[in-house]
Amino acid sequence: MNHKESFLQFLLSGKRYSPHTVRSYRIDLDQFFTFLSENDMPSGVNDITSHQIRAWIVNLMDSDISPVTVHRKISCLRRFYRYLRKEGIVQTDPLEKVVLPKQKKRLPVFVGKEELDNLLDAVDFGEDFKGLRNRTIIEMLYFTGMRRAELTGIRYDDVNLPDATVKVTGKRNKQRIIPLAKPFISRLREYIRARNEIVSGTENSWFFITDKGNKLYDKYVYNIVKGYLSMVTTIEKKSPHILRHTFATHMLNRGADLNAIKEFLGHANLSATQVYTHNTFEKLKRIYKQAHPRA
Repeated sequence: MNHKESFLQFLLSGKRYSPHTVRSYRIDLDQFFTFLSENDMPSGVNDITSHQIRAWIVNLMDSDISPVTVHRKISCLRRFYRYLRKEGIVQTDPLEKVVLPKQKKRLPVFVGKEELDNLLDAVDFGEDFKGLRNRTIIEMLYFTGMRRAELTGIRYDDVNLPDATVKVTGKRNKQRIIPLAKPFISRLREYIRARNEIVSGTENSWFFITDKGNKLYDKYVYNIVKGYLSMVTTIEKKSPHILRHTFATHMLNRGADLNAIKEFLGHANLSATQVYTHNTFEKLKRIYKQAHPRA
């Protein structure tokens, strides 16, 4: 097993990273080593220098790769070299001398409350299984703030209607319990009845299923969310993650404690959650400019 494969196996087994995350690490590392090969640069882990890494960064920027993506790719390399040093494979880290380009702080994009109300109150989802499931998916994402992979990973027994909770398995297999809104419980009962006409809980343990009774996959959920959000909003991104941003922003705007939102979202630390406060501050600034007579 080469160094790259042992590193990826360490992330998967030792750090319990999700297969999706490990795939992203593999792609980033493959791209880096392909760049070295195509430019006749040394590719041994002990031979790589900061000059080569800077050259890759320049190549990425020249290819119109966003600073955010460049930072992510270099973060992958940093983690790779930390692993190599810890294992005693290399003595020095070529990334210590690498300075990354500054990235603009991107505020999370979210759907406005009126637009969300329009989606949930005015859009006709249909009364068949497909329409009921699609609406339940949209509401589950918005009412809980869970990630797309967490939604597709919900098991039938994870949804506890008497307690009005759902058990979610997040990154690195960390589990958390999220409360469910009372109005949403009746929707879940309807969905479960329709679902169990297609497949029983014992036959298929996944909570959300396709029309044919199989487990939902990520792209399937993405297409559902994108299709319905396109009906009510003109924001550029219309992914399931936008509903996660929307959940956090709407909660914060209505006075929810930041630490509570952190727990709902399954963030490891508060800094990841604090980005949502910038949206709220931008809203306060707009209100101030509109309302203050001398602003």
